[in-house]
Amino acid sequence: MVTQNPLTVLCIASFEKGVEFIRQCKNEGCRVILITSQSLENADWPRESIDEIFYIPDVDNQWNMQDVIYAVGYLARTENIDTIIPLNECDIEKVEQLNEHFQFPGSFNSKFNDKLVQRIHFDSIGILIPPFIHALNYAKIETFSKEVSFPYVIKPRYKNTVCNIKKVFNVDELWEVVNRLGDHLSYYIIEQFVAGSIYHVDSLLRNGKIEFALVSQYGPSSIETPHQGRVFSTRTMLKGTVDEQTLLLLNKQVLNSIKLKTGVAHLKFIKADLDGRFYLLEVLPHIAEAYISDLIFAASGINLWLEWAKLIVRGNKFYSLPPIENNYAGLLLSVTNQEWPNLDEYDAPEIVWKLDQKNNAGLIVVSENYNRISELMKEYTKKFYIDFFASYPMEEVKMDEEK
Repeated sequence: MVTQNPLTVLCIASFEKGVEFIRQCKNEGCRVILITSQSLENADWPRESIDEIFYIPDVDNQWNMQDVIYAVGYLARTENIDTIIPLNECDIEKVEQLNEHFQFPGSFNSKFNDKLVQRIHFDSIGILIPPFIHALNYAKIETFSKEVSFPYVIKPRYKNTVCNIKKVFNVDELWEVVNRLGDHLSYYIIEQFVAGSIYHVDSLLRNGKIEFALVSQYGPSSIETPHQGRVFSTRTMLKGTVDEQTLLLLNKQVLNSIKLKTGVAHLKFIKADLDGRFYLLEVLPHIAEAYISDLIFAASGINLWLEWAKLIVRGNKFYSLPPIENNYAGLLLSVTNQEWPNLDEYDAPEIVWKLDQKNNAGLIVVSENYNRISELMKEYTKKFYIDFFASYPMEEVKMDEEK
């Protein structure tokens, strides 16, 4: 489909991500401009689908935002930019700042990227969340530590990585981290750690209506074993169960409450071991990392990157969702001791994807039979630990020097 009035889409990518989105925008007739890291100048970008590429000087993919504002301001002298899209979770904040500065019409709206804003909002409307406090006032932190049982997780308000999360088990450990954070303290929240099973719901929305949603369950979280890590896993849930229907309903309630109109969303919930209730952990107005979009495509035939691009370009009136396939899928990922791990022995016919990446192993299995996926995930998780798993210490809390 070629639009009558082609849009100019500006993509922001500090890491190599969103290739399918770029290609689909070009297929839809858009003018596509990419701003990316200087260190990715030789990355495998789909250059045939990109009209202009601009590189920002970076240190480990981190940018000086003043450089980005100057670059976009320079572009805007000659380009009529219709929308700015972050291609990575960590680029959401950059796009928020660009939106605030330039006020381009139709630009990406993150809707509660700040975890503190999320929690205040959801707590006010009665959606269950773990007890939390802004890491700010010492007296209030002291009161919280007396009223809320340990352990806690101290997590950044904006960063979406477990390596920036610190788990503490007592008052001494709490104050050690608080003191270490120093001037960075206000950029964190303190939250009670809730033990349980973690789920995610990935959605596609059109004009406030959920066109598509799929519920999946994560394997054990690395935050539960902070000195060893875990083989990462997630698999789609058995359809029609009480838990799946409950999560779909909660997903709808949350998205309606933040008035997310058109786009994608990744929500995390935990079913607490203590009381069996679901608590909301996170709302991400983006496509999740860790190849979860590949898992969703394998199970449903819905490519969130492509559909997101279609929605942006075609608009609500001319968009229609493709047919949905009714399969189950599972995803495994692990950091490896081998530089280039060999997955040749993983040969089940249900395997539809293998990761080809240095020091990483990964695969996706698909079947119409949920029990078959469960069997394969159990078997291959055990085999991943034997064949590939690299145990490594979780990083300490990172201070965001840009703040």
